[in-house]
Amino acid sequence: MSAPVGDTSALALLRQPGFASLLLYRIAAMLSYQIVAVTVGWHIYEITRNPFSLGLIGLAEVLPFFCVAPFAGYLVDHLPRRRLGMAASLGLIATAVVLAAVAMGWLPFKGVWPIYLAIALTGMVRAFLSPIYNALFARVLAREQFARGAGFGSVVFQTGMVVGPALGGVLVGWGGKGLSYGVAAVMATLALFALASLKVSEPPPPQTRAPIFASIAEGARFVLGNQIMLGAMALDMFSVLLGGVVAMLPAFIQEILHYGPEGLGILRAAPALGSICVGLWLARRPLQRNAGRVLLFAVAGFGLCVIAFGLSQHFWLSAAILLFYGACDGVSVVVRSTILQLATPDEMRGRVSSINGIFISSSNELGAFYAGTMARWLGLVPAVVIGGCAVLGVAGVTAWKAPQLRRLNLRDLQ
Repeated sequence: MSAPVGDTSALALLRQPGFASLLLYRIAAMLSYQIVAVTVGWHIYEITRNPFSLGLIGLAEVLPFFCVAPFAGYLVDHLPRRRLGMAASLGLIATAVVLAAVAMGWLPFKGVWPIYLAIALTGMVRAFLSPIYNALFARVLAREQFARGAGFGSVVFQTGMVVGPALGGVLVGWGGKGLSYGVAAVMATLALFALASLKVSEPPPPQTRAPIFASIAEGARFVLGNQIMLGAMALDMFSVLLGGVVAMLPAFIQEILHYGPEGLGILRAAPALGSICVGLWLARRPLQRNAGRVLLFAVAGFGLCVIAFGLSQHFWLSAAILLFYGACDGVSVVVRSTILQLATPDEMRGRVSSINGIFISSSNELGAFYAGTMARWLGLVPAVVIGGCAVLGVAGVTAWKAPQLRRLNLRDLQ
């Protein structure tokens, strides 16, 4: 049920019951996932007292995610999207309930392997969340509202990224792991009801279904053959891969900035706050002209912020730099999301969104590994500064090799 054509104001979007329900689904699912992520880390370390076991959490989640993501995109394109989203929400509920039962000692299983299995289930479920959101996004809004809608979606996503970990930490400290997992289950249930109440017209099912691997390959060929989309995805992937500094914040706090543990929370929140501010601005004033150039300048600004952060030795200056770092990343996220929505045929939204999710997840996970390896080889500050310079190089090469992206006006895609 799309918004009325011609009414593209920010307030009109929020008045749309379909879009409001979709945003509720996104933030509730994100809060559930983030609360579980924080609580699981505490839970496993409490059992093992082994830092290596914390590293296995990411591995236990990301491997199932990569295995399931291509098939998740295929299912989103071939099955009713709203019902598939409700099934994914049930998966989040099941994960939280199992973890709560483990924490409370209600299951006969001992050790950490039931926890890792639950994390693996979370990784599989997470593979569906973004494709479902992106596919339904295009069904509840008119095309001329996509740019504003992407801004609001970014704000909701970043809000979940900030509030979720903080809420999880407070719940564990106040009421214990069982309560925290229980609240995560409630959030997932809220996501389920948000989709259940969503009034949306589903696309007609395809008359014939291509073989699953052929269909997945079709989605990959579409992305690889679209210079604008591939350029935007690659630009985001390599900038986060080479310029991510979040994984190194604990080391910077102790070795460079000489601040207490509360400083880590401030530095972690600063990029998200910058991204939220930009998302709100772009929701009110969406980009239409010169979007490609703005995207490239935002990524170049992202690289400059990485360099400046690496050279800073003052805590509050570093926090301010990370605020602008998040703002530049927020521009990239909103523009890339808008391109993804406008340039993708409706029958391929699930597969294209899954490919985009693989790009993003690989950059985050591998970026942390890259940053740690470079810091070990070169030292903390040189590694970050070189990463920022590499991001500037990525922006320059993309501007050179992807002229269609450089000249992009979003109005041309509408």
